Amino acid sequence: MSTFDNGMTVLRSASERMSAANRVMGRRFNELMPKGLYARALLIMIVPMVILQSVVAFVFMERHWNTVTRRLSAVVVQDIAALIDVYKTYPQDKDRTQIKAIAQQRLGLVVDFLPLGDMPPPGPKPFFSLLDQTLSVQIGRQIPRPFWIDTVGRSNLVEIRIQLDDTVMRIFAQRSAAYASNSEIFLFWMVGTSSILLIVAILFLRNQIRPILKLADAAESFGKGREVPNFRPRGAREVRRAANSFIEMKARIERAMEQRTAMLAGVSHDLRTILTRFKLELALLEDGPEVEGMRKDIDEMQAMLEAYLAFARGDSGEPAQPTDMSSALEELRSDAERHGHKATVTFHGLPIVTVKPAAFKRCLANLVSNAARHANDIAITGHRDHRYLTVTVDDDGPGIPMAMREEVFKPFLRLDDARNQDEGGTGLGLAIARDIARSHGGDITLADSPMGGLRAVVRVPV
Repeated sequence: MSTFDNGMTVLRSASERMSAANRVMGRRFNELMPKGLYARALLIMIVPMVILQSVVAFVFMERHWNTVTRRLSAVVVQDIAALIDVYKTYPQDKDRTQIKAIAQQRLGLVVDFLPLGDMPPPGPKPFFSLLDQTLSVQIGRQIPRPFWIDTVGRSNLVEIRIQLDDTVMRIFAQRSAAYASNSEIFLFWMVGTSSILLIVAILFLRNQIRPILKLADAAESFGKGREVPNFRPRGAREVRRAANSFIEMKARIERAMEQRTAMLAGVSHDLRTILTRFKLELALLEDGPEVEGMRKDIDEMQAMLEAYLAFARGDSGEPAQPTDMSSALEELRSDAERHGHKATVTFHGLPIVTVKPAAFKRCLANLVSNAARHANDIAITGHRDHRYLTVTVDDDGPGIPMAMREEVFKPFLRLDDARNQDEGGTGLGLAIARDIARSHGGDITLADSPMGGLRAVVRVPV
C-alpha cells in the first residue's frame, strides 16, 4: 500500500470519528433542548439577548470602565506629582499653607504632611479592585517614590501617602475623581430594561402560542370523535389560515360521512320495501319446506342489510359523553353468560371515560360476540390511566393465524377455516369494531391470548 493510500485511510477514519462525534453531540443537544414550541420560542428570544448584553457589558467594562478609570487615576496622580514639584521648588512656604490651599481650591485634593516615619506597612491588595491596581501602576510610573494607598477604608475618599525626603505627604482625593463610579448605574439600567422587554415579549408570545394550542386541542378532540365547541380562528395570519383549513377539512369529512349514510339509508329503504313485499307474498302461500327456506333467506338478507347499513353509518351523530366503563363491561359479561358462556370482568383505574356510549359499547360487543362464537371462556379486562383506556378480550378458542390478523379487519372478509364462522356471518363485526375505535382516536390489535385463543386489545385515548 502506498503512502497516499495510507493517508487517505487515515483521513477517512478521522472523518468517520468526527461524524460519529457530531451525531452523539447532536443527540445530546436535542435531548437537552426543550420540546415545546413556547419554550423554544422563549429560548430563541432570550439567548440572543443574553449574548448581546454580555458582549455589550464586556465591551463597556473593558473599553469604557477600565479606560476611563485609568485616565482619571492618571490625572489625579499628575496633580499629586505637580504638588510634589511645587513643594520641592518653593521651600519658602514653611508651614505649607499655600500648597494646601492650592491643592484644595484648584485641584480638589486635601493635602497634609506627616512625620517621616508615619508610613503604614503595605496591606493586602484587593483582588477585584480596579482602582487600587490602576493607582498603583500610575504612581509607580509618575512618582518613583515609596507610597501607600487605601481605596477601601473610606467609602467616598481615597487616601494616598507618598514618602518624600523629609516628610510624608498624605493626600485625600474624591473616589469619583479617580474612578468611573457610574458603571453600576449603566449595568442596572441595562439589566432592568432587558428584564422589562423580556416580560413584555413573554406575555406577547404567550398570546401568540395560545391559538396554536387551541388548534391542536381541536384537532385532537376531532380525532377522538368529540365535538369541538366554541372553536374559531384566532392569532396571526398563518395560524388563522391553518385554523380555517382545519374547519374546512372537518366540514368536508362530516359532509362525506353524511352523504355516505344518506346514500346507504336510501338503498336500505328501497331494499327493505322489496323484502317486505317478499314477506307479504310468502305469507299468502301455504306453509312448506320451500316457503320456510325462502323465509330464512329473507331474514338473512335483512340481517345482512342491517349490518351493511350499520357499517356505513358508523357512529355518526352520537355525541361523546362521560361513561362508566366498568358498568358497560359488566353488561357485556351478563350478555355473554345469558348465552351460555363463562365470562369474567376486571377493571383497574378510574372507570369514567368520555366516549360515544352506544358506539363504543357496540365495538366491545362485537369483540365479545366474536369470542363467544368460537370459545367457551371469555376474560374481559379494562385498564384506564392518565392517557389511555385499554380493554382486553381474551378467549380460549382456536385463534387466528398471525398472517391473517390484519386481513380480518377488512369488510366482508370471513375466515371460515381459521375461525369456523357460521353461515349467517357478514364479515363486518371486526371491521365495524375497528372503525368505531379509530373514530375515537384509538385502534384494535390482535395477539395470542394467555388462555390459548385470541386476544383483542382496544386502546383509545382519554
